[in-house]
Amino acid sequence: MRIGVIGAGYVGLTTAACFAHLGHRVTCADVDGAKIEALSAGEVSLLEPGLPELVAEGLAGGRLEFVLGNALSDVDFTFVCVPTPEGPDGAADLTAVNEVLGRAVPTVVLKSTVPVGTGAGHPGVVSNPEFLREGHAVEDFLRPQRIVVGARDERDAREVAALYERTHAPVVLTDNTSAELVKYASNCFLALKLSYVNTLAELCDQLDADIDGVTEGMRLDDRIGGSCLAPGPGWGGSCLPKDTLALLATARDAGVDFATLEAAITTNRGRPHHVVGAVRAELGTLAGRRIAVLGLAFKAGTNDLRDSPALTVADLLAGEGAELVAYDPCVTAELPGITVVGSAAEAATGADALVVLTEWPEFAELDWPDLAGRVRRPLIVDTRRVVPEDKVTQAGFRLVRS
Repeated sequence: MRIGVIGAGYVGLTTAACFAHLGHRVTCADVDGAKIEALSAGEVSLLEPGLPELVAEGLAGGRLEFVLGNALSDVDFTFVCVPTPEGPDGAADLTAVNEVLGRAVPTVVLKSTVPVGTGAGHPGVVSNPEFLREGHAVEDFLRPQRIVVGARDERDAREVAALYERTHAPVVLTDNTSAELVKYASNCFLALKLSYVNTLAELCDQLDADIDGVTEGMRLDDRIGGSCLAPGPGWGGSCLPKDTLALLATARDAGVDFATLEAAITTNRGRPHHVVGAVRAELGTLAGRRIAVLGLAFKAGTNDLRDSPALTVADLLAGEGAELVAYDPCVTAELPGITVVGSAAEAATGADALVVLTEWPEFAELDWPDLAGRVRRPLIVDTRRVVPEDKVTQAGFRLVRS
């Protein structure tokens, strides 16, 4: 099939490259000229395993091309993968989506996350939400757990579902509104689970219980499972913060009191303050303290800083007068109030505390005796439980889990 993709961000570029890999002919359009020029040359700036290789494969095979603009012709399907950022009231901003829907184009497939009911308001539009995790987007597209397609006409839905036939994934065919709600329902359930385990971790601190032992006992129950049971400084990224607020706004407009979701959002907003409180409790005051921040991305495997809880914690630390030096394996951007350096050793030099905020696996393998010799005070506050307790305590550190 001839597939058009509008938008070359995480979702759009992954969609375009993966559909080309599945044998379709794909044209991907974006309004960013520099991005189109780079992608046409096979240059992929997104940190996404396997994506550069698929782009190169598609270009070399003639099944993938990139063009400038936000309109496509001579395609059978137009996949809309444009941003839907959070608006002032928490609802999604549909400006970019409406620009595409306002034109007469072949079968439009909404892959962007849009407010529930958007697809139903446009006859002929098919809703096909994405379930791509940053750092695993290619894997999630080519080996999906499910394909969800919603449309007024079941024939339209089946035609879109057939594009994924080679993935051999289970297919859910439904209406537009239900398909859109599946996306929000899934992400918000994960947010609920994460907020629950973070609150449970705080309870364990007060009761002198072991959150790792508690979650180990929980995850063996197949009704609960093991995903999203790792405590942390809060959830962030491009999806969960935006989607939870959007679904909450939808519920309010529908007259539904979604108290559990609202509580999850409130809990998440409090997590960075809890982390800062743990650091303050150890140091007495944060004013003038040098803090080494390990990890800036919202999760390991990406350089995405959008709504990163690590940055929220850093802002709160800086707000109380701390001097921040940070290291992240994949983040080199200059950030206000933070000195970003090229190694954990450099960040640790002269530090009063090391604060681990992203679960990068390499943080478990650091040279702890060397770091102990560099710090001013041997203190580690580990919010991700990635630091090996035996090794850091043998090196002379005091380890605090938060």
